[in-house]
Amino acid sequence: MPAKTGAQYKERLKKARNNVFIDGARVEDPTTHPAFKNVIQSMANLYDLQYDQQETLLYTSPTSGTQVGMTFLQPTSIDDLIRRREAIQAWAKTSGGMMGRSPDYLNAEVMAMGMNNELFKEADPMFADNARAYYEYARENDISLTHTLIHPQVNREKAQHEQKDANMALHLVEKKSDGIVVDGVRLLATQGGITDEILVFPSTVKPAGELDDPYSLAFVVPNNTEGLSFISRESFDQDKSTYDHPLSSRFEEGDAIVHFDNVFVPWEKVFVCGNSSICNRTFKETNAVVHMSHQVVAKNVIKTEFLLGTVLNIMDSIGIDGFQHVKDKGTEIMLTLETMKSHLYRSEQNATLDRSGTMTPDFEALNAARNYYPRVYPRLVEILRILGASGLMGIPSEADFQSPEIGMIVNRALQSKNLQGYERVQLFRLAWDMTLSAFGSRQMHYEYYFFGDPIKMGMAYFDQYDKEPYKQYVQDFLQQTTAVKPNFS
Repeated sequence: MPAKTGAQYKERLKKARNNVFIDGARVEDPTTHPAFKNVIQSMANLYDLQYDQQETLLYTSPTSGTQVGMTFLQPTSIDDLIRRREAIQAWAKTSGGMMGRSPDYLNAEVMAMGMNNELFKEADPMFADNARAYYEYARENDISLTHTLIHPQVNREKAQHEQKDANMALHLVEKKSDGIVVDGVRLLATQGGITDEILVFPSTVKPAGELDDPYSLAFVVPNNTEGLSFISRESFDQDKSTYDHPLSSRFEEGDAIVHFDNVFVPWEKVFVCGNSSICNRTFKETNAVVHMSHQVVAKNVIKTEFLLGTVLNIMDSIGIDGFQHVKDKGTEIMLTLETMKSHLYRSEQNATLDRSGTMTPDFEALNAARNYYPRVYPRLVEILRILGASGLMGIPSEADFQSPEIGMIVNRALQSKNLQGYERVQLFRLAWDMTLSAFGSRQMHYEYYFFGDPIKMGMAYFDQYDKEPYKQYVQDFLQQTTAVKPNFS
């Protein structure tokens, strides 16, 4: 079938009746539930946009000949890579980059895993075939995915098999002739209750050995699979107007704990089963981490553009754009934006074909960007908060402006250099929702830990960085400055 529309996306969710809980109660219909309905509409808008911008967001499937989502594209040239990035950014622009788990994130992952599937053959050729077949299935049916990577935080001093309640984490219970049975809990599925299927992949934060093999799993199942449930955190969508909560009222994706109660997974949906070595190498050797990073950096370029635009509008609205320290803070954001764009450009222009024939971005550039952004994003938010100052607190609601008693008063009192009070507060409410609201705080936390602990990531980056040429450069220089080496013997 061709790429789905927004209406088809919502109809699937209604029919699936995924087992989703929030605030202690089961969700009967997420498309009408106040915690989910608005973000579901935003997701539906992404799918409708595919047909509004077909040249950018759709392409012809190499197998079915139908129009499928561009973010599933296996790029075979640099031009293809750019086409896919333009589709990623077209989607990101609808939310200012505030939807970190829009469908393109995992679309890129299943493409990479499907095309670079040789690793899975080490255990059984069936697993490689499964990965390729699932990519085809997801692309042809425009499957939306959530995913889960990590075990519950219980005792980080111990390996999973050493935990007091070791079987609480998702683990293999049984191998059967037609599939496997798994049981336990995983964290932390963003968009857990509002997608079609869930991709369970291994965390590579800690090295695993064969004692961790029961926890070393990779598979995919529909979100309405028997025994599977999602326990969602409290929603930051207050079900208020888009004026009062311009971001959280539309793009609150939600995060969920995932519980597997002796869930059956057919063999054809299994990619790794009880093999910690393969699990630890999956992201790197399939190039999934490269293509996922490409999507993330492309999205974060848009996010930084959106944040910069908000800052510049605030500067202009209250006449602070002439002050030296204000310009300097604006410059910080501009430098971040141009740095991220440069990393993205280099990653595409230096892309090479991998062994599957997939044009793969230069990971050195993307790796630098994905290590850099979590460190700098909190500062970007801080700049917006500092420049907004008390204006981020003086934000009456839409109802205040509509009040016949006080509407005129607040409109006059909160006017700015070039905006009426209603327009100025609308701008500052946007800045507040990016910085000080529950949604804004979650965004900062989310970006900081997007790929894991930034300190551990930095250590890994340092360890893998090719340091020898730079050390040798200095050593060679010092050799040239010493005419005769003294004899200290």
